[in-house]
Amino acid sequence: MVTITFPDNSIKQFAQFPTGMDVAAGISEGFARNCVAMKIDDRLLDLRRPIKNDAHINFITVNDDQALDILRHSAAHVMAEAVLNLYPDAKLTIGPVVEDGFYYDIDMPPISEDDLGKIEAEIQKIIKAKATFERQVVSRQEALDIFTDNPFKLELINELADQEISLYKNGKFIDLCRGPHIPHTGMIKGIKLMKISGAYWRADQSREQLQRLYGTAFFDKKQLNQYLHLIEEAKKRDHRKLGTRLDLFSFHDEAPGMAFFHARGMDMWNALLDYWRAAHRAAGYVETKTPVMLNRKLWEKSGHWENYRENMYTSVIDDEEYAIKPMNCPGGMILFKTRSYSYRDLPLRAGEVGLVHRHELSGALSGLFRVRSFHQDDAHIFMTPDQIETEVLGVLHLSEKIYQQFGLTFHLELSTRPEKAIGSDAQWEEATNGLKAALKQYGREYIINEGDGAFYGPKIDIHIKDALGRTWQCGTVQLDMALPERFDLTYKGKDNEKHRPIMIHRVIYGSMERFFGILVEHFAGKFPLWLAPVQAVILPITQDLSDHAGIVKKDLDAAGIRCEVDLRNETLKKKIREAQVNYVPLIITIGEKERESKTLSVRTLDGKVKMGVSMEAFVTPVLGHIKKRILDDIIL
Repeated sequence: MVTITFPDNSIKQFAQFPTGMDVAAGISEGFARNCVAMKIDDRLLDLRRPIKNDAHINFITVNDDQALDILRHSAAHVMAEAVLNLYPDAKLTIGPVVEDGFYYDIDMPPISEDDLGKIEAEIQKIIKAKATFERQVVSRQEALDIFTDNPFKLELINELADQEISLYKNGKFIDLCRGPHIPHTGMIKGIKLMKISGAYWRADQSREQLQRLYGTAFFDKKQLNQYLHLIEEAKKRDHRKLGTRLDLFSFHDEAPGMAFFHARGMDMWNALLDYWRAAHRAAGYVETKTPVMLNRKLWEKSGHWENYRENMYTSVIDDEEYAIKPMNCPGGMILFKTRSYSYRDLPLRAGEVGLVHRHELSGALSGLFRVRSFHQDDAHIFMTPDQIETEVLGVLHLSEKIYQQFGLTFHLELSTRPEKAIGSDAQWEEATNGLKAALKQYGREYIINEGDGAFYGPKIDIHIKDALGRTWQCGTVQLDMALPERFDLTYKGKDNEKHRPIMIHRVIYGSMERFFGILVEHFAGKFPLWLAPVQAVILPITQDLSDHAGIVKKDLDAAGIRCEVDLRNETLKKKIREAQVNYVPLIITIGEKERESKTLSVRTLDGKVKMGVSMEAFVTPVLGHIKKRILDDIIL
């Protein structure tokens, strides 16, 4: 007799060992059809697994977040089977689930995007067969015999040591896998292969080069279509294309992964930086600046040389080794040590928009989203232990204020001690508990990511959501007790004794470059007036009005409004259309009438035109709109 306890604490008994599917069907056939997997005492298992002991059960249905990962894991197997059906000599390696889909790395001759269609057709045959996913547990030798012709699988099997080796079979296809999987292939209602790229086995450039096939899958074809529509919308907003079209930034072979910002891009950059500085001054921060290159001894003391060396650029100067900073933190430590502090001086909030460099593989570079050179809007807060909660809360509230300025929402994730870390267990526990207390006081729900903290301390990551519903990890709040110890930072306490300060590392934009790119895509190039690189364009109707247009520009420049004059030999209609396509918020046309009356004819992005506007009647509301950093379009 097996007793099953359900989430509502109701109980059902079975005379034989039931499978998860048996238990689900006992609730209703309709419910069973929507079940993907089950949790038995917090272990995620296939529905076909027999339950041999009394257990608490939770069912994962198609509506649960975990279900999609299980479906996509299964879809990776189906795609791999389809590839082997079409390319029998291909050798499979690994096929994990990733954000928004899955991929499989395969040792096979190069294929093109044109080949994806026939692979998808083969996938549909496998789906229609509704083949069940069956789990098998085998000995090491049995596994080696099954995959004797696949050196990649043999390598993985030989690394499993004494772990249980499980395989999954669907139809004639079998793969090394821990599972779990959906009950049968027919549950994959929407699947699409997205792209092909190259990859090295185990990301090692000295190993075999593989073909990486990406795909995505859903329980519903409608969900797939919605996702594909989102992808198309994202392509239209691609910051790399908009950055070129709007003349904001560019990349060049002379500096891979390092952006060149154009004049218009710098106008927008400075608007972002001006807002950052104003918000931080109001929150009690001071601004500092530290060198880009520092001696190796500093990086050894900070722990970066041991824990982060492979990502750092180095050079030799006067027979000594130096490194270009990948982070601003050690320079902040040196600054703190330049004077003595009392507990009355704390907290000390010091911000720095510092230029850092990190080595990224060339294949990982992606516009402004993944670069080798970028500016971090760092701040280091030095404080007493009893100030932890207040200061973390202060960072969270400041982050919320700044993100709201751009119409961005966010969620929070707490990351705990990783395997590779510095500092004692006691320090990590105190730091982690401090962050948890602040999050509780803040009052928002948060996710815990075990083992994903920085090597020097636990952290809160802030994931913003853009206009398309995509999430981006930008802000982070990291509590650090280890670096103050390493750098022997002290302050004088109320007892006149020396004490060790606790430190917060934090960013809000994160990387200025990456945040810039996110905003380009979030606004799709249609920036609010305060952020727009070109706030107004002046269009003289005829060439003999060029001088007057120049006078108007000089007045607007003096008022602090970013403007340009379009003197191209094009029709007025075409100039207006191009300005609208490039989302210039204010289009000013100058004719003979405007010159004589010293007025402006102004077109706003809503298409409305207001004529006879005096310079004062134009400048005053525009500057007020800019000063308040209003998100909505200006209406004159």
